Amino acid sequence: MNKKTENISGWKRFMKSMTKAHDLGTEEDILLEHDYDGIKELDNVLPPWWLYGFYITIAISVFYYFQVFYNSEEYSQAKEYESEVAKSKVEVEAYKAENPEKFNTDNIVAFTDDENIAKGKELFTSKTCFACHLNDLGGSIGPNLTDNSWISGGDVKSLFNTITNGGRPGKGMIAWESTITREERIQLASYIISMQGTSPANPKAAEGDIIFPVIVEEKTEE
Repeated sequence: MNKKTENISGWKRFMKSMTKAHDLGTEEDILLEHDYDGIKELDNVLPPWWLYGFYITIAISVFYYFQVFYNSEEYSQAKEYESEVAKSKVEVEAYKAENPEKFNTDNIVAFTDDENIAKGKELFTSKTCFACHLNDLGGSIGPNLTDNSWISGGDVKSLFNTITNGGRPGKGMIAWESTITREERIQLASYIISMQGTSPANPKAAEGDIIFPVIVEEKTEE
């Protein structure tokens, strides 16, 4: 018997030990007496590989159960959730600290000059804001932007925040932070403010809370 034959024979022996499979032609040795409409049954045993896997699963389950039972505080889902939330808050605050220009709205003041208002109007058109608010800002799918009732605030800082981070969840307005610059977002908000009090052709019914007329502040040069 050559080496190749020995290797094949060794593999076959291993497979036989892991499957307990009977050789073809020896079915009579394990044939049961049952007969169901001509269908007979062989008394095969469960393959050892399957049993080993089953036993390992049981062992892992028992180990896991005792780990959870004796260390319930450490493995508590509630504790894990609270830990993840706390970790996320730290990461958010760190990101805000590293990017103050994205979150600090204290120095945001509406533009009132014709050039910046015109750029804001151009942005309103080019970014297809009119698709939801119409060209005259009277509102369609989106709310009326010319009245004094606002869902998320009608001052320049609130408008800037809405344009930056998007509208209410599920309403379709996307966040424009990554698409247009900070100054362009202020220009867009300034244009919307400049249109408050105008008379659109078919104004949509007021939505949100009534806010007093916005006092537009002059933007000073630094």
